[in-house]
Amino acid sequence: MVTMSHAQNPLDDPTADPFALAQQAAAQIAEATGVERHDIALTLGSGWAKAADLIGETTHTIPAPEIVGFSKPALEGHVGTLRSVALPSGKRALVIGARTHYYEGHGVRRVVHSVRTAAAAGVTTMILTNGAGGIKPAWQPGTPVLISDHINLTADSPLEGATFIDLTDLYSARLRELARTIDSSLDEGVYVQNRGPHYETPAEVQMAKAMGGHIVGMSTALEAIAARQAGMEILGMSLITNLAAGISPEPLSHQEVIDAGRAAEPVISALLAKIVAAI
Repeated sequence: MVTMSHAQNPLDDPTADPFALAQQAAAQIAEATGVERHDIALTLGSGWAKAADLIGETTHTIPAPEIVGFSKPALEGHVGTLRSVALPSGKRALVIGARTHYYEGHGVRRVVHSVRTAAAAGVTTMILTNGAGGIKPAWQPGTPVLISDHINLTADSPLEGATFIDLTDLYSARLRELARTIDSSLDEGVYVQNRGPHYETPAEVQMAKAMGGHIVGMSTALEAIAARQAGMEILGMSLITNLAAGISPEPLSHQEVIDAGRAAEPVISALLAKIVAAI
């Protein structure tokens, strides 16, 4: 396989068919792993990566840039690989450690390519995780939270043309209830995706709160919309890595996000592994 640079990514061609490229990527994954179909996909954000080691036996690890449409992650905390994991249940999980963030400026097609590839690989359950800022003061750094809904403030969408998709129950109530059977203390909230890469101002956090938001971050919402378009059932989870600007008395930093993720990783990864086992 040929490793492509960002400039060579075929998704950057506006005439390309993103769904055909997802099918091509899924075929390459099947060829590289010998696994014809995957059942569950997990996009593991900051703090969640260790779950890949706990859910089952990794049989194949593929550098993401070897698969068409994927590129090396720009962010520390993302491992840059695709892993095929044999679950104890007999199902197969595709673990995506190569998230393209909207703030990288590559366009929405690149952001949601991993989700569309998972769907093309046969996945019916999409688990989207992230590290994010919390608006509720009770959510201390290290708290895992279920996503019940989202507010998309990117002013963008992965849907193109006259494509109308209902998002009423985007984040599966069934899967959230299943997660609470594993940990009854799990709270939930509305995730607000901003464009980034700057953190929100205190006034913007108060705006998000007034709009009904509880969690602020820079990923997930666009991916969830693409997953719904593909017909997948979606579970979203945020790791609260910091209190949001103005809620926290301290200035925000990316190092704080990394540190909180590392500290919480053993606990939240074990939790996610138990949830996957129950699906």
